[in-house]
Amino acid sequence: MAYRVATLDKLIEQWERLPGIGHKSAVRLAFAVLAMPEEQGKAFVDAIVDARSNIKECAICCNLTDGEQCSVCSAPDRDTSVICVVEEPRDVLAFERTREFHGSYHVLHGTISPMDGIGPEQLRIKQLLTRIANEDVEEVIMATNPTVEGEATAMYISKLLKPFGVKVTRLAYGIPVGGDLEFADEVTLRRSLEGRSELL
Repeated sequence: MAYRVATLDKLIEQWERLPGIGHKSAVRLAFAVLAMPEEQGKAFVDAIVDARSNIKECAICCNLTDGEQCSVCSAPDRDTSVICVVEEPRDVLAFERTREFHGSYHVLHGTISPMDGIGPEQLRIKQLLTRIANEDVEEVIMATNPTVEGEATAMYISKLLKPFGVKVTRLAYGIPVGGDLEFADEVTLRRSLEGRSELL
């Protein structure tokens, strides 16, 4: 008879539900949690419960926050005339790491994907339109991923924004630093040519 511990199996199963975690990684994580001192294990569990209970969507940009508004929307020095539209909250973190963007964000929480049963009504598009109607917005940057779904979502939203008269731009995509041209696909090369800039 094989060695089994039902509670351990259940813990491993839960770890496997996380994206990017295979069975071997799930087993390692389960044993790591079990090896934690009791206080550390309790703090780990409390952090998960606290996050699930207290994190919600910002009333303005739909990003994650533990208050009424996120730290970006409540910052007085952000340029609210420029809105960068992203797919997920983690995309905001990526932009903030650059320290180059000083505008505001709007998080869609996904992309239009008919194959997955996700239509525009499941995304935070209505909230974006409300913001543009009520705020003095000059530019909307479509920063969805360069996938079929990301492109379709960007095009769909840009058509909805036409009547508002705001400038709608798309992120430039190109060859990554350190990348080789021979390994770049046709779409990336085309985007690189379209987004080229003058050398100063």
